[in-house]
Amino acid sequence: MVRSLGARAREVRVPADLEGLHALIIPGGESTVMTLGIEREGLAEPLRSLVRAGTPVLGTCAGMIMLDREHLGLLDVSTRRNAFGRQIRSFEADVDLAGLRGGPMHAVFIRAPWVAEPGAGVEILGRVEDHPVAVRQGNMLAVSFHPELAADPRLHELLLQMNGSDERAMRAG
Repeated sequence: MVRSLGARAREVRVPADLEGLHALIIPGGESTVMTLGIEREGLAEPLRSLVRAGTPVLGTCAGMIMLDREHLGLLDVSTRRNAFGRQIRSFEADVDLAGLRGGPMHAVFIRAPWVAEPGAGVEILGRVEDHPVAVRQGNMLAVSFHPELAADPRLHELLLQMNGSDERAMRAG
């Protein structure tokens, strides 16, 4: 998705891959496997340092889980894995995201988490069934769904704009 917006993208597998990044996406996947890979490759501390230094980050689905208190400890939330149910309970919904211009965002939820306990500094941007599914805290965005599976680039645009002052895609909360 970010390539279609004119940004360069690369996979991050080892700490050296983080050098020179202007933004980071922690994608969906299986959070246990992701945790093992991060630990095996020694990525946890370099990831924490990058995000704490202000690099914009977007965590999607399992990426939201990876950012939470229990895992990387960057986003002041606890999450509930597979909160909406197993694979067979995957669904799509139009989600209103606070401040997102252009109307609701079509969202694909696959074994999706939700935010169970947001910290005081966490802005809830969107909910499904009254559960937080999109949040922002400083330079971090996290969503329960897979924005890359919809044709809507607005969250990715916002991520790319977060390291500057351009906020055309979303007003400051």
